[in-house]
Amino acid sequence: MAEQTTSSIVIDAPPADVMAVIADFEAYPTWAKGVKTADVTEPGADGRAEQVYFELDVSPIKDEYTLSYDWDADRKVSWTLVQGKMLKALDGSYTLRDLGNGATEVTYRLALDVSIPLIGMLKRKGEKILIDTALKGLKKHVESR
Repeated sequence: MAEQTTSSIVIDAPPADVMAVIADFEAYPTWAKGVKTADVTEPGADGRAEQVYFELDVSPIKDEYTLSYDWDADRKVSWTLVQGKMLKALDGSYTLRDLGNGATEVTYRLALDVSIPLIGMLKRKGEKILIDTALKGLKKHVESR
């Protein structure tokens, strides 16, 4: 699954504030468009989730799935699909870069694969929709705190 989609946005907040919002899965349904449920099923020793169950409805993706997370302080979080109904793979990451002026560049990388046949162009479009929606929602939510 080498093909992926990447996009970045600048958020007017330090990396720790941005990562705190990313790590607060229970709040996702209030700001992350299409996320109906986000429940931590395995908390991590550091207080950040190791596994999270999601119900997502963002066209063209509607699924229930569980992701496994790997945290690198307030610099990066990456995830892989543990199980899903429609999704066969969902690998991604947020990488945060401190811009030094109270702002953070957030880069979101995502690669997905579904169990139904889709041409690559439609997969990339789905990834782009998910990324753009997530980054805009994250920026709005962090900056409104």
